[in-house]
Amino acid sequence: MKTTIWLAGATGLVGGACLAALLADQDVGAVVVVGRRAPATTHPKQRFLATSRFDDLAEPLARERPDAVLCALGTTIKRAGSQAAFREVDGEYPLRLAQAAQAAGVGVFAVVTAIGADPSSRIFYNRVKGELELALRGLALPTVHVLHPSLLLGQRAESRPAERIGGALAWLWALPCRGPWRKYRPIAAKTVGHALARTVSQTSPGWWVHEGAALERLGA
Repeated sequence: MKTTIWLAGATGLVGGACLAALLADQDVGAVVVVGRRAPATTHPKQRFLATSRFDDLAEPLARERPDAVLCALGTTIKRAGSQAAFREVDGEYPLRLAQAAQAAGVGVFAVVTAIGADPSSRIFYNRVKGELELALRGLALPTVHVLHPSLLLGQRAESRPAERIGGALAWLWALPCRGPWRKYRPIAAKTVGHALARTVSQTSPGWWVHEGAALERLGA
């Protein structure tokens, strides 16, 4: 039986790669993209469901009850406009989506956060990601996959010179990294997107964290 997958964040680097992988998967029968704007791509298996604040999905989720809900939502403080707006997109929206998935009885929920996610971190970005994970642990979702990428590499629609320079420097720093330090190596957004797509078939109950070499293998 073919699966139905809901995906949030399909217009981003990771989400776009995830969407492409899901549409190419013969075991996936339908992909419902949820968000404020539809992706540029179209496909017979793809459907768009508009939502602005991710607080109106409980009823459609309960009605359709997909096999998995995937979340690749993410922005930057610069793009969001403030720390509060960033927290809403990267913290509150994914949590609302997870809460709706739980209420609908969805079996698998997967989300992309970040390496270093920690609710007590002094770094605002990592703290928001950590607070999200802490909140997700308080839910009763049967299977949760958390992806912990390091710096994402890929061609973005908007120019981010500082990020490109940081990526190049990070690669130079990370080349000799081995063992536990490998998880800090930059990773292609496409790899993370493919890994996110592949979590839909990993239905064993529990809390699963994918980072470093394991994340690379999952998305290979």
